[in-house]
Amino acid sequence: MSGRPKKKPEYNAEKQFDAFLQELSAAYEEADSMRGLAEELNITLLKLRKLLITAGVFSSDVCTEVNELRKQGKSVPEIMKITRLSRASVQSYLTYCKGLYNAEELSVNAERCRRYWNRKEMISILKKLPSEDNLWQAVIVFQEYPFRTATGLLFRYKIKIGKDGEYNRELLIDRREKSKTLSWSSVKLAFDNSRLITGVIEKPKALGDIRGISYIYPILWRFGLIQVPEKTEKAMMLKSGV
Repeated sequence: MSGRPKKKPEYNAEKQFDAFLQELSAAYEEADSMRGLAEELNITLLKLRKLLITAGVFSSDVCTEVNELRKQGKSVPEIMKITRLSRASVQSYLTYCKGLYNAEELSVNAERCRRYWNRKEMISILKKLPSEDNLWQAVIVFQEYPFRTATGLLFRYKIKIGKDGEYNRELLIDRREKSKTLSWSSVKLAFDNSRLITGVIEKPKALGDIRGISYIYPILWRFGLIQVPEKTEKAMMLKSGV
């Protein structure tokens, strides 16, 4: 007997994991910081670090020490005692076993990586041709992206889906404690106004007295469509640091 056939004979877990690590490594090379990349991919910093260590693109003195102790046969509790690190920290410095990486989690994280590259490509297209259609496509691919307002408040958005299953061009802004609806007409108006202004746009209201402009302002900045003061740019950037 040849045994029961595999449900997915073409699926190779280790190859899939290696391909994912390559994409993640490339994203890390372009990122401003590990913390910012973790935020954009919506995974914890510890998990991202563990993945990058597994990929061989991140190292540190602590990382080297932890993995050397592991090679010597030390258990996680023993490494914790020697290094004075928490269990979670020790685990985050150890590499993943490729063949045992959770397949469902791999699929989710691989999709996040694809979304990351789709966003970068869409920004490039939008900068070359800043049209209303390209702006809308950018708005679509940036759903769930961790934007920050000019005062540094984190928010994300989703686009409402109508009864016909199509996007109805209303953005649901999530600020955790409450949600707001942002209309596409407001985004379009701010976009049109931004094209009439040259140089730095000092504050959101400079784009007009538009409902939800405090959210639209960082979106247009992230899309590379407007320039803002350096201080404001720092407030709207993803978290810096390792």
